Amino acid sequence: MSLALTDLTLSHFRSHRRAQIAGDGRPVAIYGPNGAGKTNILEAVSMFSPGRGLRRAAAAEMARRPEALGWKLSGVLRLSGRVHEIETWSEEGAARQVRIDGKAASQVDLGRVSRVVWLVPAMDRLWIEAAEGRRRFLDRMVMSFDPGHAEASLIYEKAMRERNRLLKDQVRDAHWYAALESQMAEAGHRIDQARRSALAELVVAQAGAETAFPTAELTLVQAEGELSGSEAELRAALAAGRGRDLQAGRTLIGPHRADLHAVYAAKDVAARECSTGEQKALLVSLILANARALAARDAAAPILLLDEVAAHLDAGRRAALYDEICALGAQAWMTGTGPELFAELGARAQYLEVTEEAGESHVERREQP
Repeated sequence: MSLALTDLTLSHFRSHRRAQIAGDGRPVAIYGPNGAGKTNILEAVSMFSPGRGLRRAAAAEMARRPEALGWKLSGVLRLSGRVHEIETWSEEGAARQVRIDGKAASQVDLGRVSRVVWLVPAMDRLWIEAAEGRRRFLDRMVMSFDPGHAEASLIYEKAMRERNRLLKDQVRDAHWYAALESQMAEAGHRIDQARRSALAELVVAQAGAETAFPTAELTLVQAEGELSGSEAELRAALAAGRGRDLQAGRTLIGPHRADLHAVYAAKDVAARECSTGEQKALLVSLILANARALAARDAAAPILLLDEVAAHLDAGRRAALYDEICALGAQAWMTGTGPELFAELGARAQYLEVTEEAGESHVERREQP
């Protein structure tokens, strides 16, 4: 059993003036030339989960040009006997709105009925880029387990911005800091605990799997000198660190400074030191572990989005990936430049060809290549 998005409609979204896709629960293989609008479909599907989607774009950036009238996505989420009609849209660049079964809803509400995880080419440099990208990658996985993680993160970031403003203005009155640090400590502790809980589930999901993809040993690392602890300990550390933070003009301690470290377990080599192909395989392994853990917990696999998934995967690993997706029963939306990249899927998938003409994308359903 898996979560599936069916009856997807894109209206004035990116390069798609209007597109209708009738998903049937099987994996969806999307192919066509670069720039035709394949990734735009995956981005549309990603908007059926909380957040800013797989490109982390502002709502105004998703509107089709040159009209820039706004955009709308609608679809049906199906899981066993449950069916939800979802609509999300933005008008003239305003913050996106969500409606579930005809009623206005929050993005946290959306996270309670939908689980979407993804892997995109921008993540290929995850292990060698700055820690911010790894935190974002981790937090996206955490939100798939705990939709409330997004709310805790927003509370923490808002309080930290206010505290940083005080620091930059060289305000030294302790009373101005106390309330903000209390908010940061409460939300920060929730963030840290949610991250550690998600990592524990990923470890179990990797350990119990027989897969062609390597196992990653994962560690949540705090900034130098930091210790993970209770809410009270974080509050005390923030208060004790005001002098150093005043000199720096920003907050130097807290979950916003954490990093995710990974080691290729079979070789005992840090992910950052692995080959490009090994780094890609580790990412695929983590995405599959995320899906496997959710399937074990919820008795349903999440929707997977795999953009240009064949990059850096040889034919053997590509076939193994498709076998694992099908074994999970997951509806995976995948893109590639040609149908030959999905040959190993055969009749287990449905196929869409995307073409572009005069700046407008067109989507056609195709028979098995």
